[in-house]
Amino acid sequence: MPNYRRSRINDEVARELGSILLTIKDPRIAKRLVSVTGVDVTPDLKFCKVYFSAVGPKGEDVSKDTTAGLVSATGYIRRELASRLNLRITPELRFIPDDSIKYGAHINDILKTIDLGEEEETDEDGE
Repeated sequence: MPNYRRSRINDEVARELGSILLTIKDPRIAKRLVSVTGVDVTPDLKFCKVYFSAVGPKGEDVSKDTTAGLVSATGYIRRELASRLNLRITPELRFIPDDSIKYGAHINDILKTIDLGEEEETDEDGE
């Protein structure tokens, strides 16, 4: 399968999964901000890795609890995905927590604490 087709399928699956996640009524998912950060469908369209980011009501990391909720709702999610996408095979979903947003915030905090003292530059003549 050409790469551009797989890229389009990845984009469509990610877009549809984002809207499907809003309809899930599981309390482990519904009370959290869950967003799909990436999707990787295999070339044969049988498997799909779904990378997601989840933040709780007070900003705490709840990816383990959210993963359990998503795994329990996999049947519903696949059924909805099959009805919304026109694919011959609906891929099996594997949910993987993506902590890149949390990691980026951590790096940003580190950068804020670095003191960039300005050093005086001297001429080559020593003046």
